[in-house]
Amino acid sequence: MTSEHTGTPDGDGEAPLPRILCDTAALAAAAGDGTAGALWRLAESGRQLDANVVRLPPGHRVDTHREPDLDVLLLVLAGDGALTAPDGEHPLPAGTLTWLPHGSTRSLAAGPDGLTYLTVHRRRPGMTIGTRPS
Repeated sequence: MTSEHTGTPDGDGEAPLPRILCDTAALAAAAGDGTAGALWRLAESGRQLDANVVRLPPGHRVDTHREPDLDVLLLVLAGDGALTAPDGEHPLPAGTLTWLPHGSTRSLAAGPDGLTYLTVHRRRPGMTIGTRPS
């Protein structure tokens, strides 16, 4: 257990330390128009979250899909684009923070300068091998 006021462990174990992981502005700036896909992924062991910095080049998109289990936060780091949902199209200029609730249907499209964004969500549990119900 950790002391609420000191941030130090109350036992023999050591408390984890905050860490700077990457410079998202530098990642976005280094991504040219031809760069696509994940530029960075959270990979630290013992984490409870998953996070990615993703680049969509101009004119590219993430097709319509539904995430049944996880809420996702999406933060536009650079460029712009549009989020399309059942209630219409929503602009995504740089700096926009969007909540994508679990069960929602959506697609993303990059604007003329491409779209670089950070997603954060609860980590998916690992696959387990079990028996089939009879």
